[in-house]
Order: sequence, then structure tokens, then C-alpha cells
Amino acid sequence: MKQASSSKQRERDFQRTRNDESTAGDEPPEGGISAGSEKKARVDKATRQRYLREYRKWLWPYRWGLVAILLLALVTTGLDMVWPLAIRLIMDGVLVGNAATQGARTGELLRLGGLIIFVLLLKQALETIRSWRTASLDARVTIRLRRRLFDKFLSLPLGKLSEMKSGGIVSRLSSDVDAINGLVQMALISPTVAAIRLVLTLGVLIWMSWRLAMGALVVLPLLAIISLVWLRRVRPVYRSAQQDRQEVDGRVNETFGGIRVVRAFRRESREDKGYALGRHTILRKYLWAVRMELALETVWGLLIPGSVLLIVWYGGYLVIEGKAKIGDLFAFQIFAALLIQPVWAIVSSVSQTNKSVAALERVFEVLEMPVDKPDVSGAIDAPRVVEEIRFENVTFEYRPGTAVIRDFSLSVPGGSVVALVGPSGAGKTTLTDLVARFYDPTAGTISLNGVDLRRLRLRSYRSLLAVVQQETFLFDGTAAENISYGRRGVTNEDITDAARRANALGFIEQLPEGFQTLIGERGFKLSGGQKQRISIARAILADPQILILDEATSNLDTESEQLIQASLQELLKHRTTFVIAHRLSTITHADLIVVMEAGQIVEVGGHEELMAKGGSYFEMVERQRRSMGVGAELFGAGEAV
Repeated sequence: MKQASSSKQRERDFQRTRNDESTAGDEPPEGGISAGSEKKARVDKATRQRYLREYRKWLWPYRWGLVAILLLALVTTGLDMVWPLAIRLIMDGVLVGNAATQGARTGELLRLGGLIIFVLLLKQALETIRSWRTASLDARVTIRLRRRLFDKFLSLPLGKLSEMKSGGIVSRLSSDVDAINGLVQMALISPTVAAIRLVLTLGVLIWMSWRLAMGALVVLPLLAIISLVWLRRVRPVYRSAQQDRQEVDGRVNETFGGIRVVRAFRRESREDKGYALGRHTILRKYLWAVRMELALETVWGLLIPGSVLLIVWYGGYLVIEGKAKIGDLFAFQIFAALLIQPVWAIVSSVSQTNKSVAALERVFEVLEMPVDKPDVSGAIDAPRVVEEIRFENVTFEYRPGTAVIRDFSLSVPGGSVVALVGPSGAGKTTLTDLVARFYDPTAGTISLNGVDLRRLRLRSYRSLLAVVQQETFLFDGTAAENISYGRRGVTNEDITDAARRANALGFIEQLPEGFQTLIGERGFKLSGGQKQRISIARAILADPQILILDEATSNLDTESEQLIQASLQELLKHRTTFVIAHRLSTITHADLIVVMEAGQIVEVGGHEELMAKGGSYFEMVERQRRSMGVGAELFGAGEAV
């Protein structure tokens, strides 16, 4: 299907899709297609109810705060019932039909007026306290939910995070949680208070005059039911708009993350149009939902003066007939307004809750996702010393049926250096990801000192690791903070020593503020080689038992590489190291060189042994030597790793 080229066309497509879905169950077509739609609707409803139950569990620790808020609401609602009755008493007992003297009537008027002022001031004070406690409780629930959501993202599988993209993650952490912020008020407190107010007001109205009460309630129940049904159509619109916002935010992150590519290929105009199209689509959907809500607000806005007119007309008739008093008429007008307000509050809370529930579904959808590699029952801590890492018939698939690693078996003695070489796509990085337990084998086992990695506590095992990747990632902080990221409680001397051993001390000391210099997001203020050396210093300071170097020196110039190779040679002592390298001159002293193709082992051995065989490794060395124009002596035994 061709994608819509304008936001208006996208809105029309969305409306048409919604109309098709809404009518799917009216007249089932042949073949029972609507049954699937109905089943999906039931599943969605059940899921929504489950999320709301989960949210109620979130509120359980704050139950006493909610009780206090509801008690305050009950008191303020009761006070709202007092002052209209006082006005009724003033009308019927003081101003009309009172034979007392003028002074006595004036005194009574002042006393009742003072009572009304006191009641209104007390009500407003309690209402302010209730609003503050509600906002405070809402904020505590929201920050707890936001922290839990962030913690959940940290523990999700890498594949799931890649599917959601950074825009989806940020959208859920920011706008979705913000949309939930008023859910306590709109979904619980507001309708509960409104229901209490409705019952009390209706009771007072019936007590005063059941005839006027019936007149005031002629159209109210029917209009409320129609409003609730109408607003059910709004929630899917908000959810769709939130999904669109996630996609737009993700595209923004990609655009500015790859701004150099955008500018190099002169695609600023394309990205600008794409952003405008996405935002206009979101805006149109929101405006569509707002139009639906405004239609209801207009009807309810006309209901209030209409009710007043009805009460004056019908109440006037009852007064003429001697079945009601003037005070009843005035009080009824006030109570009619008080009656409409809670009904509209309930309807309005449904409207606002639609927005919050749409966001709630997206948040709890994440919270229900399974975490990445939870510790199995009976898991143990990883050993502090690596004696052996063994691969036994390891197979791994990102997608079922497409193996990236096939029947891989290898024994790596502790403290040895293993070099993984082979063409791109051979599975080298995937293999090191399995070592780091970013993924688990689809079949076979990887064991540490004879214990399957899956039986080790993940945090305990990861404490043995350090990784230096080809694509260096640095945080937006100081040089010192990035170097010390992998180890707590280090001293300035430890950081300086790690920088020196990584050949980074020289350029760091020349920075404007030395180790305290802010290096910018992803280290954009540094060159590629400088970023790589800070990354290596970070690994050195972590003092790992298992070290993974993925083209760790690829971004270094020749002079820096030669200097850092000696430091790495010292670092690799007594550590089990997996090195991925395309420059074969850097791995000639590896204890094991594993040649891989299509996820399988082609050759295994030392440099001299593999060169003597004249197989795949020998051909790779010769081909690289010729292409680089470098003498064969570079691949001799005298070169450092």
C-alpha cells in the first residue's frame, strides 16, 4: 500500500480504518472475519483491565493518603450542601414572611451571611489542602513509576530495545508517564468525589421537593450515558497519536545522531519535511479528538442555563400553586448547578482518563515484558579466577532458522589471548556477544570453569568483564568520569595511571580543564583516536578477568597504536582476552588464532603454526600484506600483539 503523502491524507486513512473497525461487528461478513475483530476487542479490553488492576497495586502503598484525600473531599462536599440551605433560610425565614422587627431581621441576616462566608472559606481552605495532597501523591506515584520503567528498560533484551528504538524509549519515559500523572485525580479521586457530591445533592433535592428534583433530572441520565459512549471513541485516537509521536521522536534522534550523513548527502530538506509531516499528523489526530470532546462540552454548556430556565419555569409554577417557596426556588437553582457539575466531572474524567489510559497501556506493556536473562533458580556467583572458558557445540540464531554461529566448539585456557579473524559476517562479534552474555546460545553451552554461564548470576559474571568496542561510546561528562565508569571508589591516582597506561594522559592534560574537561555527548569534542584511548583506559581501570577487544586500536594513528600495543601487552597478562582484529599484524602473538567463516571454525592454532599450514590464515596474511604494501616481516614473531 502506498504511504500517504500528506498529514490530511493520513488522517483520512486513520478515520477510514477506525470506521471499518467500528462497523466490523455490525453485520458479520461471510467467512466470519468479524469474529477475529471481536476477539481482538475482547483481548484488548481484558488487557486494559489488567493494566488498571496493576495500576491499583501501584497505588496500594499510598492507600492511607488516598483515604485522607477522600475524607477531605467528603467534608468539602458536605460543606457545599450547607450554604445553599442557608440562602434558602435567608429567603424564606428572613426576607419573606417574617413578622419580626427590622433590627431583628437585619441581625439574623448578618449572622446567616457570616455563617455562609465562614463555610465558604473553610470549604476553600480544605479544598486547597486536598488539591495539594492529591498533587503530592500523584507526583510520588509518578516518580516511582518512572524509575521502575527506567529500571525495566535497563534489563530488557537488546533485541527488544532495538525494536523500540531510542525514540520509543524516551517517549514512554517522558510523555507517556507525564500523561499518567493525573490518572489518580481523574480516574479515582475526581469521579469518587463527584459521585459523593451527586448522591448528596440529589438527596437534598428530593428532600426539598421531589417534583423539582424530577424536573431537574429529565435529560441528565440520558445525556451522561450518551457522553460516556461517545468518549469511548476518543481513546484509540490518543493511543494512535502517542504511537506517531514515538516514531517521530525516534526519527529525530536518528537525524541528529547521523547529522554528518544528513548534511553530507544534502538531505536536510527531506528530514525537515518528514518531521513536519509526522507532527502535522499528530496534530490532526489530537484536533480530531478535541473536536469530539468540544461537541460534548458544548451540549453540557447549554445544559446548565437550560436547567436553570426549566427550574425557574417549573418552580415558578409550583410557587404560584403554593407547592413550593421562593427560597426553594433559589436553593434549587444552586443545587441544580451543583448537580450538573459532578455529572460533568464524571464525564470529563472519562475524557481525561482516556488520554492517561492510552499512555498507561504503553507503559505497563513495557513493565510486563520479560527481563533479559533472569537468574535461574539456584544460580551461583561467578568464580573470581578464570581457569577455562569452553564452547561446546554452540549454535546461535538471531532469527529462527538462520544460524549465525554453527556448531562452535573451543576450549580457551584461562589467561590466554584468543584472536578471532575472518571476513565480515563470519560471526566474530556475535561470538564475543555470547561471551559477554548479551545473548545466550540457541543450542549448546558456554561454560566458565565447567559451569554453564546460564547457571551464574548475571551481575556476578558481568563483574568479570570489560569490553572495548570498535564504535566507541562515551557519556556526556568529564574525561575522569568516563574513565572511572566501570569501577566504583577509584582515586584520582588510579584514573591517572589508567590514562597513562592507555597512552591517553598526554592529550588529557592538554585539555582546558584536564581530567575535569567536559567531553560532550558521545565525546564529540575528541578525535576518534582520543575517544578510543579513553575507552581503553576505562577497560584498564575496570581490571577485568575477561577482556573483549573489538578492533580496539582501529581508530588510532600509527604512532599511538605502537605505543598502546605495549600497554595492552602488559594489560593482557593473566587475563583471558578475546581480540577481534582485521589488521593481522596486531595478533601474531595471540595464544590461539581462530579463523572463522560463516559462523564456523576453519582453522585454530598459533601464528607460526597456521602460517606453516598454508591454509586460510596464510592466504589472509598474504593478501593483506600485498594490499597494504607492507613487508612480510610485519607478520613475524617480533611484532607485539
